[in-house]
Order: sequence, then C-alpha cells, then structure tokens
Amino acid sequence: MTELPRQTLRVGFVGTGFIAHFHLKSMIGVRNVEVTGVYSRSAENRARLAKEVETLGLGKCRTHESLDSLLCAEDVDAIWILSPNYTRLDVMRALHAAVAAGRSKIFAVACEKPLARTVAEAREMLRLAEDAGLNHGYLENQVFCTPVLRGKEIIWRRAASAAGRPYLARAAEEHSGPHEPWFWQGDKQGGGVLSDMMCHSVEVARHLLTAPGAPRCSLKVKTVNGTVANLKWTRPNYAEQLSQRFGKDVDYRNRPSEDFARATVTLEDEDGNELMIEATTSWAYVGAGLRIQLELLGPEYALEYNSLGTGLKIFMSRAVSGSEGEDLVEKQNAEQGLMPVLEDEAGVYGYTDENRHMVECFRKGQKPIETFEDGLAVVEILMGLYRSAEIGATLKFPAPELEDYVPIVARTGA
Repeated sequence: MTELPRQTLRVGFVGTGFIAHFHLKSMIGVRNVEVTGVYSRSAENRARLAKEVETLGLGKCRTHESLDSLLCAEDVDAIWILSPNYTRLDVMRALHAAVAAGRSKIFAVACEKPLARTVAEAREMLRLAEDAGLNHGYLENQVFCTPVLRGKEIIWRRAASAAGRPYLARAAEEHSGPHEPWFWQGDKQGGGVLSDMMCHSVEVARHLLTAPGAPRCSLKVKTVNGTVANLKWTRPNYAEQLSQRFGKDVDYRNRPSEDFARATVTLEDEDGNELMIEATTSWAYVGAGLRIQLELLGPEYALEYNSLGTGLKIFMSRAVSGSEGEDLVEKQNAEQGLMPVLEDEAGVYGYTDENRHMVECFRKGQKPIETFEDGLAVVEILMGLYRSAEIGATLKFPAPELEDYVPIVARTGA
C-alpha cells in the first residue's frame, strides 16, 4: 500500500522527444518533484535528457536500457508516457503487467495527448490503469494555459453568474507542421491534424463551457460534424519537401493524412440547454509560429485569446541574419521582421500548471481534473468527427459504431 502524501514525487519519463523536453522545462516551476528515470529506444537521447535533468536541478536521473527496467526501478513513483502515439498502449500494458506481478511500485501514470489512436485503444488504456489500481492523469496542456485558467475564472465568477452560462466556445490551433516523421504517418499517429491537434481544441472548449467544479461529463455530446482536407502538403513541391525531410515512409503523393480539419460539436448541459463548439486545426498555417485562438461567448459577454498577440515583440532587420531555430516561439517560421516572443512558453501553454496539478494530485492521492476518462471522451469525439467526414453527414451520439472505428487515413493498406 502506497503511503500518501509523498513528500516528493519521483517521476520516470517514457520518451525523449520534443514534448518530453517541453515537460522537463516546465518542471522547474513545480515543487515536490524529481525526474529520477528515463527510457527511450535511443541511448543518445536518454543520456541527453538525463543531462538536462541534472542541469535544471530536477534530481539525479538514471537512464534505463529497457522499459521494464524503468517500470521496476525502486526510485520511480509515477510514469509520464510521452512516447509516440503508436507505442502508448504497449507501454500501458507493460506497466499493468509489472504492477500486477508485484515487480513495480509505481502508483500513478500520466499520458500525453491524445490518449490513444482509437476508441478501443483509449478504452483499454483506461481499463488497464484502473485494473492496476493506478491514479491516472490525461496531459491536456491547453486546459491549464494561464489565459484559460484566468479567463474561465473571471467569466464564470463575474459574467455567467449575472447573465447566464456561456453557450459557444471557439478554438483553433494552427502551425506549419510537426517535427517528427511518425506524426505524418496516419497508421502510426492515428490520423492527421484532426487526431494530432483537434484533441486540444475540443477539450479546451469543453473545459471552458463546463461549470467550475462540475465534471466534464456534465455536458453530453449530442452531435458532431467534421470536415477534413488536404490543402498544402499534397501539392507536388510540398510532398517532395516531406520526402526529402523524412524519407520514403512519408509519402504525401500517395498516402497523405489531412492537414486541415473543422469540427462542429453540439452539447447539452444539465438543464437541457444547447451548447456549441466550433474548432479548426491546421498544419498549413504559415505565420510567426504556433497560433492558438480561443473564444468563449455568453448572453452578455465574450472572452478572446490569441497566443501570438504577445506583449513582447522583437524586430530584426535584413542586416540581422542567423540560423533557423525556435527560440522566440514554437514552430517559428522566420528569423527577421517583427516577431512575437513568448517569454515563458511552458507556462503560457499550460505545461507548468498541468504538471504542478498532476504532481500534487498523485503525491496526495487525489483525482486530477483531467483523467484517462476525459482522454477517452476526447477520442470518442475525434473518431465521431472522422466518421462524419467519411460519410459526409452529421453523426448523432451515442454512436456505438465508433467502438471499432479506424479513420480512413489510419487504416493499414488503405
């Protein structure tokens, strides 16, 4: 039996890619945590992340040559699953087996978005976590974005209490495309931009529409309508760019995934009021960098946020040149001109507050506000949107057909 609260939560990372380093940087702002272990398939990447842990003063991180070694380590209390989408269910199965056999003392697990590639996978992730008696958290950072936390608190306390609950949430996330080749492969990632980024948009919108303190399931999904398109990356010159960057496994001439997606989701609150989510996501946006736009509308009020509308901006003339990088904003597309700067990306994007919340909930044995149950609900919406786009019609919920549904772009041999 795990004695709680723990003075310090000792976390092990599974995965060492881009998102793992984002999580690591955010941990600087989290108390009562150490990153004590890491596993990935690359020894070089493991060593680099362990060194970064030490540099950031987040503890002494041991590298593990196998997943089982990490799961059975005496100095790891909780696992952060940050590996690619197609590996996550296997990681969860290994964790369940190690805990069930008494070889692991891990008592909590957090998983990066999306929880899984299909409803069946997501449901199995939840079942395995609960069967092993693990506390579980779904890592959806936009719910914890500092503008979202502050904006929702003000809207519901001052405006909704006087004029009535909000009824429409709009969310958009756009950038110029992912870093790693597996994101572009429908079977490995689970889809295209709809799977990769719509998970953010629908969940932050659901969160904004949910009354403070109420469970997310207090809003019932009634219908979903989705559209997907290939706007940029199937054009011959851009398809060739992907082939040159990532090799023959990313073939957007013959096997593309969507680079644009639109969603309309209707919901019903506890009193029978109709609510609406409008969301768009794109890998075909060329601007300063990653752009997140959020709106929340109610009877007599509105909330607006644009992540690129920063207070800090830098101008560099043609005379200033340098190598390409992302030192100003994630997915940065230029090195000259007038550019917005996010001085604390990990904080603004929500990673710091997200990890602070998960660490404290796990350390004290409390249920996080985002769990694998919420991750499953998000995947159900995503699969509904893919199915709607495939049949060209609005899909009513509940939709039992989604239990074994796989999007067209994720079907092997499709």
